[in-house]
Amino acid sequence: MLSFVNLRGIDMPKAIFGAGCFWKLEEHFRCIFGVVDVSVGYSGGTKDNPTYEEVCTGKTGHAEVANISYDTSKVQYKELLRIFFNFHDPTLINRQGLDVGNQYRSVIFFDNTEQQRSAYAARAALLANGVRVTTEIVKFDIFWRAEEYHQQFLSKHYKNLFRNLSR
Repeated sequence: MLSFVNLRGIDMPKAIFGAGCFWKLEEHFRCIFGVVDVSVGYSGGTKDNPTYEEVCTGKTGHAEVANISYDTSKVQYKELLRIFFNFHDPTLINRQGLDVGNQYRSVIFFDNTEQQRSAYAARAALLANGVRVTTEIVKFDIFWRAEEYHQQFLSKHYKNLFRNLSR
C-alpha cells in the first residue's frame, strides 16, 4: 500500500530563480522529482508588495521568480541549478524569448553560503565551457507572492493543451 506524506507545512529549503515568465518556470519545476511546492512572485526590487502591473513597468526592479520548496532527500540544490540553467538561455540580458524587460532577467537568489557557492560554481562551469552567462547571483532578501491568479496559471488554464500534447 502506498502512503503519502504532506510536506507542505514543514520548513523546507528554497531555491528562488528568475528566468523569463514565471508561469513557465513554475510549471517546469513542478514536474521535478523532489520538488514539494512552487509559488510565483517577485524578488530583487525596491517596492514593497508590488503588483504584477507595477513589476511589468520595469520600474520596481523586481524579477518574476519561482519560489521552489524541495526535499533534500530527493533532490539537491546543485541539481536544481543544473535544471535552471538548462531550462532557459542564460546568455540573454533582460529577456527570454518574447518576454523582454528587466523583470525577465536570469537571476539566482541565494539564501545561504552553500547556495551562493553552488550558484557561482555552476555559472563558472558554464563560463569555462565558453557560455557567456549573464545570470545574476544575488543575496535573497524577500519574496513577494504574486496575485493568486498567477499561481499554477498554466496548469489551471491549459490543462487540455497539456493533455492533448501528451497523446
